[in-house]
Amino acid sequence: MKKIMIIAVMLMISIAAVQAQTPVNARQKAQRVRIAEGRANGDLTKGETALLNKQQRNIRRSECVAKADGVVTVRERRELHRQQHRANHAIRRAKHNPIDRKG
Repeated sequence: MKKIMIIAVMLMISIAAVQAQTPVNARQKAQRVRIAEGRANGDLTKGETALLNKQQRNIRRSECVAKADGVVTVRERRELHRQQHRANHAIRRAKHNPIDRKG
């Protein structure tokens, strides 16, 4: 448990070091912190954490594709926000589901 807490703190520090954040990046930072905290305090299982992190990677890939031509269109921005909205709900559902994690 102590190891997970150290990893979570290191993750938060490294995320805080990122500069020149767009609103998309700031929202993803908050989501990554929520995932790390959920894993550290036992609200998320290893499998749930893996799925949520995979979802975050997919959002980052979509953002890179959107930025590839130098312009993020309204449609691309809308899609990124939609993906992040779904990720927020997935994180909340996973952190608050009634599965017993003791053991």
